[in-house]
Amino acid sequence: MDFNILVDAVSQNPAFLEQTLSSTIKKDEYTARLFDIYKQVLKEGIAQTVFLGLNRSDYMFQCGADGSKALKQIEINTISASFGGLASRTPAVHRHVLNVLKKTKEASKILSNNPSRGLALGIAKAWELYGSANAVVLLIAQEKERNIFDQRAIENELLDRKIHVIRGRFEDVSERGSLDQNRRLFMDDQEVAVVYFRDGYMPSQYNSQNWEARLLIERSRAAKCPDIATQLAGTKKVQQELSRVGLLEALLPGQPEAVARLRATFAGLYSLDMGEEGDQAIAEALAAPSHFVLKPQREGGGNNLYGEEMVQALEQLKDSEERASYILMEKIEPEPFRNCLLRPGSPAQVVQCISELGIFGVYVRQGTTLVMNKHVGHLLRTKAVEHADGGVAAGVAVLDNPYPV
Repeated sequence: MDFNILVDAVSQNPAFLEQTLSSTIKKDEYTARLFDIYKQVLKEGIAQTVFLGLNRSDYMFQCGADGSKALKQIEINTISASFGGLASRTPAVHRHVLNVLKKTKEASKILSNNPSRGLALGIAKAWELYGSANAVVLLIAQEKERNIFDQRAIENELLDRKIHVIRGRFEDVSERGSLDQNRRLFMDDQEVAVVYFRDGYMPSQYNSQNWEARLLIERSRAAKCPDIATQLAGTKKVQQELSRVGLLEALLPGQPEAVARLRATFAGLYSLDMGEEGDQAIAEALAAPSHFVLKPQREGGGNNLYGEEMVQALEQLKDSEERASYILMEKIEPEPFRNCLLRPGSPAQVVQCISELGIFGVYVRQGTTLVMNKHVGHLLRTKAVEHADGGVAAGVAVLDNPYPV
């Protein structure tokens, strides 16, 4: 998986991260807090030796004026990449519906998909390499977790491998977590081999106690998914900088085939740092707003600005250094199709739709040796064309399956 290798390379390059995020952290408090923890960990010395990445790279098919189609990356999620569990269940749902309708031939074409097993395989490998048979996996979750069944699918896969998972909030880590003299992480008297974050990807999920807990975890020997460097590697600003000429070659020396494959998926990405380059990007977006998306350094969906909202934001930001906390991206225009969406509170109806394909990737590194790097499944989300932004959690998109033709 090329993007796994790229994310891992970025996470191991402090100079690149510091240079890339230097303007962003001046105006984006959340990214600055993450970066402060990163610098503290670097200064003290990184204790962990096993590194785990559970990523999801999201794509849409760009439809050209000549009818050609190209798969273009929207973003890569390096923290709390969700729906691997639920996506493992959706093939059975669609097969069942088609079989009820006596469409057995069509049902047989639904692709098998089990990302929850693959994601658990990565966690299990990191747990094994940590080297303590009695250690547990700590899953950091929100107090009111709406997506618990997605998480449980991965927990159950780990339980089948005799790996115990405990769930906890940042507050629990703050109150009950500790490090010993070797910087092993304990929750009460239980040693933690792997910390799997399903929380901590938005500013609203942190208070001062939670920030202290995050620092404690990052200072520990436990394998983190992700560690703070890998979370920073998944920021929109890093995504934008990676599209610059020559950067992929510098980060992945001697890998021209991987560089070519990666670059082929890049849509147009534009810096909004102060200066001529940023001024030109803003002017182009204001002249043709339907061709661009304004993205802040946020995860979790529902943060991007389109159309008139984007224009209003750019007019306010164009003379302010705050614009450096955003990037501009070419708006990907997939070809719409008709489908029937089933959403809570709405009657099932056939509407014009677009889909977004996510590819789950897992990598494990021990020291400098990459011991696992694989694609473990996919996620397809479909929504009506009238919704510019928002996903499944927002009630806009639905889980779907690709259908080969």
